[in-house]
Parts: sequence; C-alpha cells; structure tokens
Amino acid sequence: MKRIVLGVSAGIAAYKSVLLLRLLREAGHHVDVIPTGNVENFVGNATWEALSGNPVTSSVFDAVENVNHVRLGQMADLVMVVPATADLLAKAASGLADDLLTGTLLATRAPIVMAPAMHTEMWQHPATVANVKTLRDRSVRIIEPASGRLTGKDSGPGRLPDPEEIFASVQDLLSEPILAGQKVLITAGGTREPLDPVRFLGNRSSGRQGVALAEAARAAGAEVTLIATHLEVPAPHGVSLVEASSALDLREAVFTHAPGKNVVIMNAAVADFRPATIENSKIKKRDETSAPVIELVRNPDILAELVQARSTTENLPGFIVGFAAETGDEMGTVLGYGRAKLERKGCEMLVVNEVGATLTFGQETNNIQVLFADGTDAVSAAGSKLEVARVVIEQISHATKGHAAQK
Repeated sequence: MKRIVLGVSAGIAAYKSVLLLRLLREAGHHVDVIPTGNVENFVGNATWEALSGNPVTSSVFDAVENVNHVRLGQMADLVMVVPATADLLAKAASGLADDLLTGTLLATRAPIVMAPAMHTEMWQHPATVANVKTLRDRSVRIIEPASGRLTGKDSGPGRLPDPEEIFASVQDLLSEPILAGQKVLITAGGTREPLDPVRFLGNRSSGRQGVALAEAARAAGAEVTLIATHLEVPAPHGVSLVEASSALDLREAVFTHAPGKNVVIMNAAVADFRPATIENSKIKKRDETSAPVIELVRNPDILAELVQARSTTENLPGFIVGFAAETGDEMGTVLGYGRAKLERKGCEMLVVNEVGATLTFGQETNNIQVLFADGTDAVSAAGSKLEVARVVIEQISHATKGHAAQK
C-alpha cells in the first residue's frame, strides 16, 4: 500500500479525478485528497471524503496542530495533481504556497505527477510551456494532455486523459520498488579540463540523462549517490550529491564513493584528453597572427579502471553500467562501436546513444540501445530522458537479479 496525496485543482475535469480516486482506493492505497479552494464549484468535499475515507480540506488553518501543509507532503509516497490547471502549474513552477496543495508540493520529497487540463490556447501559451519545462527540469512527471473535445464546442490538445490511462501511467510508482535496498552510484554531466583560470575544454553534456537516471533509481527504491559534473539542470531531491569538475576530480570521487555500492552507472561525459599544463594566468594574444600550441594528454579511463580494480579490491560494485556516446563514420556504425566498447571495457551493461550537435546532448529526448555482456538480446528505448531512464533502471533490476543468481 502506498500513501498518496491527490491534489485537485479547479477545472471542469475534476470529475474525472473522482474516478481516479476510486481506482487508487480499489488498488488498496491510502489517499489524502487536497482540493484547491474553488474545486467545490465542480465537486464537493462530501464526495472526496466518502470515497477517500479521510477528512478533506483546502485550508492550512484546519487541523493546525498536525501542521498538515508539511506533514502530508512528508508522509506521501506519491503526490498527484489531477487535473492541474494553468494557474496551478504557474504557482508550482514559481514555488508559491498560498494553500494546502501548493504548500504540500513544496514540502514533499516524494515523486510528483501532474496531469494538466485546460483549453488549447492556454496549454500552448508561452507562459504555460515555460512553466511545464521548469517543472520537468525539477523531475516532475507531466502526463501529456489528450487531444479531443474540450468544455465548449472547441477541440484540441488540453483534454485530461481518462482516469484509467492516468492510473496506468503511474504503475511504476505504485508497485513495489524494484531496487529496494540497493545502493547506486551515478555520474552525470560533462567534465571541464582547465586551460587557464578562465578557459576549459568541455563538451555539450547537460547532465539531463544522468539526473533522470538518479530520479528513476530513487523512485525505484535505491539509495542514490549522484556525482555531478557541471549540471545544467537541478539534481533531484532525495539523493546524496557529490560535485566534481575535471576528469581527475571525477575519478577521485568515483573511487571514493564506489566501495559498498551495488551498482555504478557511469553516465557522465568524461573528456578523453586534458591540457598537459594549466597556465596560471589567462593565455594572451601576443600578436595579430600567432596562436598558442596546446599539448593534450590522455585522461584516465575511469570505467575500465573501476572494472579492473574489482579483481584486487574488495567491496567494489558487482554490476557496472557504462555509457557510450557515439557517432558513426565510414569505419563503423554507432551500434558497432558500442559493442566493441562493451567488450573492451569489461562492464556488465552498456547504454549506447548517438550524439551530435542536435542529438542527445542538451536535448529533452534520447534514443538508446542497451547491450549486455552476458549475451542477452539488446533492448531499445526512446522518448523523454526520464522515460529512457526508467527503461535502463528496469533492465538493471532484471540483470542484477540474474547476476546475483549466477554467483
């Protein structure tokens, strides 16, 4: 049984939340309903109380002795807002907390799922688009509205999906956590190799995929440590955050935090090379034509080192996942290079994705192939980076169970 907060904001689609509440309760979950102040114009509190079996209020001044605007969020395993109006999305994105629901959204560290519902023009307005992006960047799961008949005669995107669809879309959050009791180390972001005090060699990684992996692993019940190298998105709540900058910093952090972990996911984009020397002052243009010659040296192969260290060092993780950001060329395909890298590195699993100026790095979506050292058939996944991350975590769960059984 999960403890769920079901937030209901004031839209005509609130009636569908009644049916969702019934589905959640029939599945055996405890549900606390928090309507916003105007929801009673659509569905009264008597309905919410009768179906949830719990008292219902939208005010922070009811049951003050329980400090409900904090307590409900702290106790929740999942917070859902169905429907989420444009007004509610704007408040949540801005961190406003003027009622019990928005206060709960700020207080909780549980996964948050929102199902927007509004007229097409409101859904497509730049302000709503920006608010949805902000929430997604904070690891809020947004269920895309359906397209169809709206309140009036108009039709288009903005319709709340049917309750059965919403219920099905959160089953991974309602089922028993597949990585419960596991300790997972994840690296994310792109390393920066300093040239001088103001310049560095870097790459296009935003850290989105690594952050999504951390969020998915945490939702799956794992204790997550995230080593972050220059993220462009916030780290998810509920993980232990370690910061690193260069490849050498990352290597030190990995070997410091890997002992005692069950799984390591090496997602960070690590620079292959670094400047041989770092200038103490900014490199100057000495004349109008000359340019400095910068000598590069190889960075350590952290993934290969970690795999090799298991033969001589106790307490290192038994399951290591590598990532291969590849581009195909006249010598081979992305998948071919990925298979060669899996064999070369010696890790148990490798996630391959094609990268480029407009592919993967910095983008909202990803397209991957998951390869396995034991010969298991490759698994494909495409979609948002969080959707892809859930597939990777699911495959890790399956593979680690088989890995443990073989020992």
